[in-house]
Amino acid sequence: MKLSFLTLLQDGQHYMKLWPEQKVLNAFLPEGRVIAATKLAIKVMPPLAIVSCASLLQVNGNAFFPQALAVGAFFLTMPLQGLIWLGHRANKPLPPGLNHWYKEIHEKMLQHGCRLDALKRHPKYKELARLLKTAFKEMDSAFTQQMF
Repeated sequence: MKLSFLTLLQDGQHYMKLWPEQKVLNAFLPEGRVIAATKLAIKVMPPLAIVSCASLLQVNGNAFFPQALAVGAFFLTMPLQGLIWLGHRANKPLPPGLNHWYKEIHEKMLQHGCRLDALKRHPKYKELARLLKTAFKEMDSAFTQQMF
């Protein structure tokens, strides 16, 4: 299934909001680090692009307009790269090890009385993110420490 560019960006934004911001997960999965870098890039790169383009044109003149445009485009694409990675990752099926972990967490949460969506046969990373967010939100710290 091919996703359009805009769908990929939207999925990346949704996955970024869905992923639980827990430092303990950073040891297992790269999502936390990628989300932090993407959020920083969203804030920092547009002003950096403007400053770099303006300073390049100020120092070198209008003859360097194509180079200034390329530098600005480079800085502006940095947040997009993070969102594309996150969108792609959200729609990717879990590998066997994480699939087993997903099922184990789901089963233990059901035993503790949590109301969850039905267990997916072939879950994706976005289903894992939803499950983990629910686990950190609804379960006590003893349960989450036991799982991680």
